[in-house]
Amino acid sequence: QVQLVESGGGLVQAGGSLRLSCAASGSRSIFRLNAMGWYRQAPGKQRELVAAITSSGSTNYTDSVKGRFTISRDNAKNTVYLLMNSLKSEDTAEYYCRLAYSDFWGQGTQVTVSS
Repeated sequence: QVQLVESGGGLVQAGGSLRLSCAASGSRSIFRLNAMGWYRQAPGKQRELVAAITSSGSTNYTDSVKGRFTISRDNAKNTVYLLMNSLKSEDTAEYYCRLAYSDFWGQGTQVTVSS
């Protein structure tokens, strides 16, 4: 079992930055051996994958955030991060982390970007 807790969301002006954290508790080996993803869901829209990182640290991003967002992980802390720079109003959404290919999701953290 793995529990995921996101933090770091908030209200920021366009052009600003936020760093989201997702702390995993439970099985340390499950976290370390699995890919993790950050997703977001804006009102009235489907949840989408924003960024993912494999157990070895390879990353990929949806096109709309490439060059602005950076996903990283610290296996010693059982934590995955999402650094978001140059935020835009269209980044406003609830952000969730997920253990890849599983039903383990965090509860979400709200990011609101004011223009």
